[in-house]
Amino acid sequence: MKKELFIRDIDRIIEMAWEDRTPFDAIVIQFGLKEQEVIDLMRKEMKASSFRMLRKRVQGRKTKHLKKRVFEDEDSNVQDKNI
Repeated sequence: MKKELFIRDIDRIIEMAWEDRTPFDAIVIQFGLKEQEVIDLMRKEMKASSFRMLRKRVQGRKTKHLKKRVFEDEDSNVQDKNI
């Protein structure tokens, strides 16, 4: 790993990785850890069964990567009442 992490940082990184809507890009910005570094950290810090459960749940999830997210146009769901 690139830098020394405090226990509270490790806890927060794991929490952010568990969250469905928190992209790995946010972890890079806040802590400087890339996705593979986060995975390695979690593998080291979590129980094996918890780590496997997490990886199975988030595998291929588009919300964990900003570039893969699809953002709908906010106005697309709003009907124009003047029609």
